[in-house]
Amino acid sequence: MVVQIHQLTAALYLVAAMVASLSAVAPAPRLARASLVILAIGAAAHALSFALLHTHAPTPALTQLPIAVSFMAWVGVLFFLVLAAKARLTGLVVLVAPLAFVSVFVAGLQLPHEPLVEESAGGWEHAHVLLASAGLALLGLAGVAGVVFLVEHRRLKSKGQIRRRLPLPSLEALDRVNAIALGLGFPLLTLGVITGVFWVEQSSGKIWTGTTHELWSVIAWAIYAVVTVIRFTTNQGARQAAAVAVGGFVFLFFAVIVLGWFT
Repeated sequence: MVVQIHQLTAALYLVAAMVASLSAVAPAPRLARASLVILAIGAAAHALSFALLHTHAPTPALTQLPIAVSFMAWVGVLFFLVLAAKARLTGLVVLVAPLAFVSVFVAGLQLPHEPLVEESAGGWEHAHVLLASAGLALLGLAGVAGVVFLVEHRRLKSKGQIRRRLPLPSLEALDRVNAIALGLGFPLLTLGVITGVFWVEQSSGKIWTGTTHELWSVIAWAIYAVVTVIRFTTNQGARQAAAVAVGGFVFLFFAVIVLGWFT
């Protein structure tokens, strides 16, 4: 049942992406709103898949990377839906939905496999995965807003020569999304790093084992610490903040997800 619901979730996210793409080809407010509704239905199905995760035999561990990536996608979609309810962000569905689809689809492919058997560390491992995944999701959304900001900024600088097909948010709205997502995402990422230290200490007796994942994760956290301080304590320009958000998440994704998948 869990696998089927996960597949349904991926299908709904894909449909939301396709409808959003159609709204770009043939601009229509109804199509844009429909893509948002479908995305919300997909998020509800996604929540159900997590609620029923314990019924899967054998039960996948939250510490498995595909499950963590799926959870990250779900948190990102939920946060986006909350923001979309308060601001004109419908145009971002065309980017958010495909990313959510890929994440859930990959996780769904991994669910039937035998899960890793890991020694419990008193719940620290679950706290680490949930907090770090939530932080990654919000920082990823900041990166998405940054991409759209840069595209829209270039269009405006070209004095309208590039045709605007999507009902994109204003630059001010995108900058607010960037700031809010960074302001919430970095503390969650920090808590994820702290709980990760407790997890490692309880499972190995050391607070640092020197693995590639640990090293690159700490480097990524340090980079975001600098990014966050600069963003909220200086007069950083919105365009520069958007570019940093994109570059920062690309590095974070490589350090945590890509290296975690292949090491």
